[in-house]
Amino acid sequence: MSLADAWARGRRTSFGIALVLASGVLLAGCQVRPLYGQLPTTSGPAGETVQGELAAIEIEKIDTVNETRLSDARRVLYNELLFGFERGTYPPAKKYRLRMVMNIGVAEVGVERLADVPSAYSTTMNVTFVLADAADNRTLMTGKSFATASYDFSSQRFANLRARRDAEERAAKVVAQDVQARIAGYFATRK
Repeated sequence: MSLADAWARGRRTSFGIALVLASGVLLAGCQVRPLYGQLPTTSGPAGETVQGELAAIEIEKIDTVNETRLSDARRVLYNELLFGFERGTYPPAKKYRLRMVMNIGVAEVGVERLADVPSAYSTTMNVTFVLADAADNRTLMTGKSFATASYDFSSQRFANLRARRDAEERAAKVVAQDVQARIAGYFATRK
């Protein structure tokens, strides 16, 4: 090994060490912590958890914009959120209130050739939500969530009704997961 090779190898090694140290310094300011761990002590009493805060949310009746027939999708959305927040345990006293407005739209996404009849539909659920403090009705967080689910159209009437209902329920489950994750993120990061 020549002197030039040894010098180049030493320089690469020192550059690698410097890069690792610089990365450590940059990441030292990063505040990554588990979502369902303990909340910072500045946001409330010590020992509170995000799951405890989620369980303290009262879900109000979900309003709909366009149809009264949406009771199945509304029920699925409500039940998914209720289970996601409380996880099947005894709920604590409610400190927060969640209000939601839901809208479902249907669009044709496929047309049979030569028959000019729809062969597939797409159902989109839009939900606007407001998280408020139950004590003073102060708005803590607002947001919007949406999900799309598609289904095939056939010549059987009952199959079409069931397919549309299943698509609405799939969209409601996705929206419920998104709303829960966003509210959990709010509780985990507030100070």
